[in-house]
Amino acid sequence: MKQAAIIIAVLGIGVWGFAQNGFAQGNDKPAAQNAPAGQAAGQTSGQAAAPAGKRPPQAKTQDEFAAYKAAAALTDPAAQEKAADDFAAKFPDSELRALLYRAVVASYQRANDADKMLATSQKLLTLDPDDPQALLGVAQVLAERTRDTDLDKDQRLAEARKDAQRALATVDTDLPAGLTPEKVDVFKGYVRSEAYEILGTLDFTAKAWADAEGNLRKSIDAYPQEVDPIAVFRLSVALDMQGKYPEAMKYANQAVGLTKEGTAAGKAARDEKDRLTQLTGGGSSPAPTPPKN
Repeated sequence: MKQAAIIIAVLGIGVWGFAQNGFAQGNDKPAAQNAPAGQAAGQTSGQAAAPAGKRPPQAKTQDEFAAYKAAAALTDPAAQEKAADDFAAKFPDSELRALLYRAVVASYQRANDADKMLATSQKLLTLDPDDPQALLGVAQVLAERTRDTDLDKDQRLAEARKDAQRALATVDTDLPAGLTPEKVDVFKGYVRSEAYEILGTLDFTAKAWADAEGNLRKSIDAYPQEVDPIAVFRLSVALDMQGKYPEAMKYANQAVGLTKEGTAAGKAARDEKDRLTQLTGGGSSPAPTPPKN
C-alpha cells in the first residue's frame, strides 16, 4: 500500500507549521485573539478563507509552544515518540498533541515498523477518533499483518474493516486545517484510495473475489496519480479467480510494469502473468488456484 506518510509531503503539511501560527510574534496571546474580527489566525488581510475543515491547533502558552517545537524538531522515531509522550503528559489538554503523534506514525511507517505504527496510531485515535491517518494506520497494519493462526484473527480483521469504513465516512468532514481547494481534493482522493485498498485486501484474503474486485477498482480510480502495484496485482488475481481472463491479463501486465524483477511483488506479478498466458494460450480454463503472495 502507499505509505500514509506520503500524504504529508503531497499536501505540504509541516509538522509544526499550524502551531507556529498559534502565537503572534513576541506576544503571549494566541494569534486568534489578535486577529481582526472574522479573520482566522494566520490569515492575512485579503486572503481567501481556507476550505472548511478543522480549526488549526494552537498553543495556549509560550512554554507549550517551545516544548512543542523542540519535540517536532526530532527525526528519530523512538525519540519522537518519547518526546510526544512527555509533551502529552506535561500538557494534557494541548491541541498540539495530535500533530506530534501524526509525525511519529509517519516516521514509524517510513521505518517499516508495523508494530510501533499500530501502537502510535491507536494513541492518536484516543485524541481524535476520526483522524484519517490514524484510522488508515491501524486498518492497514491489521489487514496486512493478521495471520490465520492469530487467536484474535476475527476481531483484528473486523477492526480493520471498521476503521477503513470510518475513514471513508469522515473524509469529507475531518479535513486537516489549512488546505487549499486543490489539496483538499488530493487529500480526499488519497484517503479513499487507501481505505478502499484495505477493504479490497480484506476481501482478497477472504477470497470474496467480486467484492475484492470492486474495492480494488475504487482504490485505483480514487488516486490514479500514484497506483499501488500490489493493488493492481490483487485486482488481476481477483479477476482471474472469476474467470475474467482478458481483463485479468490487462492488470497483470500493468503490475509487471510497475514492479521490478527479483522483488517479491515483481515475482508475484510475473507469476500471475505467466499463469494467465498459459490459461488463455492453451485454450483451457481449469479451476483457478490463487498464486502465492
